[in-house]
Amino acid sequence: MKKNHLARTGAGVLALSLVLGLSGCGSTADSSDAQSSVASSGAASSGVSTEEQAQDAYAYLADFQLSDGFDENGYLKGVKAADYVTIPDLDTLTLSEEANTVTEEDVSEYITDNVLSNYVTTNEVTDRAAQNGDTVNIDYVGTIDGVAFDGGSATGYNLTLGSNTFIDDFEAQIEGHMPGETFDVNVTFPENYQSTDLAGKDAVFATTLNYISEDVTPELSDDWVKDNLNQSMGLDSVDALNAYVSDTILFDQQANELYGQLYDAVEVKEGLPEEAEAFFTDYYLYQPYLYSQQYGVSLEDFLSMTGYAGVEEYLEAAESQKQSMIKQILIMQAVAEQKGTVCDTDTLNAEFERYFGTTDSSSYVEVYGENYLKMNVLHDLVMQGLIEQSNA
Repeated sequence: MKKNHLARTGAGVLALSLVLGLSGCGSTADSSDAQSSVASSGAASSGVSTEEQAQDAYAYLADFQLSDGFDENGYLKGVKAADYVTIPDLDTLTLSEEANTVTEEDVSEYITDNVLSNYVTTNEVTDRAAQNGDTVNIDYVGTIDGVAFDGGSATGYNLTLGSNTFIDDFEAQIEGHMPGETFDVNVTFPENYQSTDLAGKDAVFATTLNYISEDVTPELSDDWVKDNLNQSMGLDSVDALNAYVSDTILFDQQANELYGQLYDAVEVKEGLPEEAEAFFTDYYLYQPYLYSQQYGVSLEDFLSMTGYAGVEEYLEAAESQKQSMIKQILIMQAVAEQKGTVCDTDTLNAEFERYFGTTDSSSYVEVYGENYLKMNVLHDLVMQGLIEQSNA
């Protein structure tokens, strides 16, 4: 299936201003995004000795850096995209009214789902009975004929009633009980239960309902925005946040529509640049390599633990996504080459606040490297140029 939707390169790094600024992470680069942990780790943090690395065919990955694949202008290092991509007449790209429209509902929904959701707190409710849909915190000890069995006990387990996570009507029997109560839950294991020792048997779970977990979403106000988003993003009011989010949604809509048209119209030669192929192969291997070192096993063994036969099968599974990523970067770079657009250090510094939501680039550069950031800003500059051209 062709990929004609503009993907944020590096699992969301293009949208760092939202991923890192609006996620409650402040102005640092400690994103929960997997790519953040990929980028911020290196040889010093891999815990692998020189001798161990010498015996590991993939030890070189400990030194992998995201910026290694790109040059000082944000282009693929050593690659001229025009050699691989034929760009159509860009004047034919048009934007629909839908792509140019952002509603108040769109903004409100985005803020609720992507901003406030990152600041949700949990209250421990103890003054009412549990009901279907509640998430309850429970302790339980399961017995069969009065004898406890392996895997039948837990302390502080969070269970959503009605989720059918547990067997039989276990969850329904918690409903109606008050926090602080201890009671028996009686169930019968299914005849086809995975553990033959338990299949078809009656069990009693002595259960204590500790409390009901209730999520509390903060109320959006000027004070809340100042307290939570001012330092990281320079936002000091609800109106400022609404405007920022509206601009972000608008850009994404416009960029995705134009990229779809561009993707359908370009011609990409068979056989992608060897430099890009090699870099993105390492890109896909780096995260599992770091995990393998944490577990103290080889990369092959780690991938086997995660369901792959080994490195070769893992790379085969990632191949389609890798090819799409390389093609997107080539397409964007080809347009940049045609228009003479670059993202040098001065441009990065000038555009940083606009794209990343903070004037302090140091933590981002430390994590992702300057050239990788340049590539991301370059692509957004290209899309912004196409948007302005299409709306002219």
